Amino acid sequence: MPELPEVEVVRVGLERHVVGSTITAVEVLHPRPVRRHPTGPAGFAAALTGRTLVGACRRGKYLWLPLAPLDSGPGDALMAHLGMSGQLLVQRPDAAYERHLRVRFTLDRPDTELRFVDQRMFGGLSVSTGGAELPPEIAHIARDPLDPLFDEALFVKRVRRSASGIKRILLTQTVISGVGNIYADEALWQARLHGERPGKRLTATQVRELLGHVRAVMNDALGQGGTSFDALYVNVNGESGYFDRSLHAYGREDEPCERCGTPMRRVAFMNRSSFFCPVCQPAPRRTTASRSRAGSCAGSSKTTPAAATTR
Repeated sequence: MPELPEVEVVRVGLERHVVGSTITAVEVLHPRPVRRHPTGPAGFAAALTGRTLVGACRRGKYLWLPLAPLDSGPGDALMAHLGMSGQLLVQRPDAAYERHLRVRFTLDRPDTELRFVDQRMFGGLSVSTGGAELPPEIAHIARDPLDPLFDEALFVKRVRRSASGIKRILLTQTVISGVGNIYADEALWQARLHGERPGKRLTATQVRELLGHVRAVMNDALGQGGTSFDALYVNVNGESGYFDRSLHAYGREDEPCERCGTPMRRVAFMNRSSFFCPVCQPAPRRTTASRSRAGSCAGSSKTTPAAATTR
């Protein structure tokens, strides 16, 4: 799934290539990507035809293109989430259709059109009424760590009040947005922290250091165009990112840790995988209370994958 650096790369491309254009026609080739628009494909197309794109914005993994207002009220926005495999591509109108092309936007530029391509169709497009400044649909999502207005002190406080594991906290978009599975593993490896370490058992210094590693990993990925493991993530020109060549933890099961040489491990985590070094990132010790609860439970003695990571 595209994470913050990948979505930011796309945002920059849209800002460069389509902002200032007017949408002259919209063709919805499959209804699923516009399923969240209340009036369906026809209403979606009608709401956008004749509208001018005046910006390209992002909050976490969401993109939106503000539209020039029709009157004195707040402007609307074309909102997008790329889901697992969504792509916003800038193409020449005469370019061959992509196999999984879902929506075409004809622009008033003779050499440019915008296409939404999505193989798995978990992504989506919609028109956010009055959402030019910030779509109300995503107002609950926290700012991301690269946002100049990100509240670092509040983030530290929320982490240290939480009993959840730090990786789970990093993936909670209402606490900090834009951090996905890959970059969480990378930042935790850099910080030498196990993902199951409870937030309340971290010092303020440790949380700030981790946040610094999150920012560093994301900035490095931005400089290299994002992470791409296959053809599903590309920027608006169809070019894949290559930060995967610089990964220290994610996807490196059984390979030697680049710090200590210990084979890296992989464990199941929230229907995904976590990769870590068992020496550099030791699993947290269970508290006396948790050991007591475990001992009082009757039933199977089998160890679950989640328990194995916190033992």
